[in-house]
Amino acid sequence: MMETNTKNIPFFSIVMPAYGVEKYIERAIKSILEQTFSDWELIVVDDCTPDKSGDIAASIAESDPRICVVRHEENRGLSAARNTGMRAASGKYIWFMDSDDYVERELLHRAHQSVVKNPAQLIVFGLSEEYFDKNGAFSYSHEVKPEEGYFSDKENLRKEIIYLEQATLYGYAWNKIYDLEYLRSLNLKYEKVTLIEDIVFNVKFCMDIESMNLIPDALYHYQKRLNDSLTNKFVPDYYALHKRRIEMIYEQYRYWDLCTDEVKEILGSLYVRYILSALQRNCDKRARMTHAERYRWCRGVFGQELFNTLIPFARTSGSRSLKLAIMLLRAKSTMWCLAMGRMIYTVRGRLPMLYTKVKSGR
Repeated sequence: MMETNTKNIPFFSIVMPAYGVEKYIERAIKSILEQTFSDWELIVVDDCTPDKSGDIAASIAESDPRICVVRHEENRGLSAARNTGMRAASGKYIWFMDSDDYVERELLHRAHQSVVKNPAQLIVFGLSEEYFDKNGAFSYSHEVKPEEGYFSDKENLRKEIIYLEQATLYGYAWNKIYDLEYLRSLNLKYEKVTLIEDIVFNVKFCMDIESMNLIPDALYHYQKRLNDSLTNKFVPDYYALHKRRIEMIYEQYRYWDLCTDEVKEILGSLYVRYILSALQRNCDKRARMTHAERYRWCRGVFGQELFNTLIPFARTSGSRSLKLAIMLLRAKSTMWCLAMGRMIYTVRGRLPMLYTKVKSGR
């Protein structure tokens, strides 16, 4: 029989922002109701959604006192919704789950087992990226999992963070469970910023933590829909945002005095990917950039301090296209870089699922 908390303080607080997800939220909540570990509370934050997402959550909440719905009177965005849920949370640990995804039924049980073994300030688990085409049909899935690990000292934990970033596991909020008391001691909130709110939060949270558990299984199902995903929409400041991401992690490793050549190599390779993505986005009509403007943009990137610090270290043992991109960027070959950006833009437009498969293969 599962041991429960006799003080009515749940072990896990789950915060689930809801906006425009009426097709998915019932499945998300049901995946929580089916958890084999029962000591939790679910706080659904209705961010003034224009559809029935909040009503669906409220209907389910009527039959389970562990679920509550908090409503915003006006739409305030993902970060504000998470912050609202954080203020309402009362558990020992807090987890921010997206309302258009779902999870394996043993996720909370596995997380609980891990902190019994090693009380930790952060728990990280793997995920299955599940891709759906523009018609909503399932296309393929791709698992990303960390190696099992229990860290109880700063030194070894900090060395591991860069590998989480390399595997795309550092930047998400929903594949992590945080010690709520420690989180509140930092007075940390989600910043209102497009695309990178999760990594900004995680870098700040992890700056001085001393313990972390890695669960080596894909327990979270991340639904990547071609039509719905923000990452598929046009973001004018895409490059500036992702440059900030790389800078934050670079500065974090400098703060830790662990900015080795290997760290620079990994960050340099990731930076190459973001530059390539920016190059192809610059070709989008919504960028409103002429060829001459794209040329000047590229030359401007070549002159930036971060570029000249990290790109010389970039390496890859993977795709030929990434090796070529690294070579062209190191050479600061503007015309060839622009041509590569145009080629990627064309492939993404004509063969979007092929593009995502190549990209997710990393």
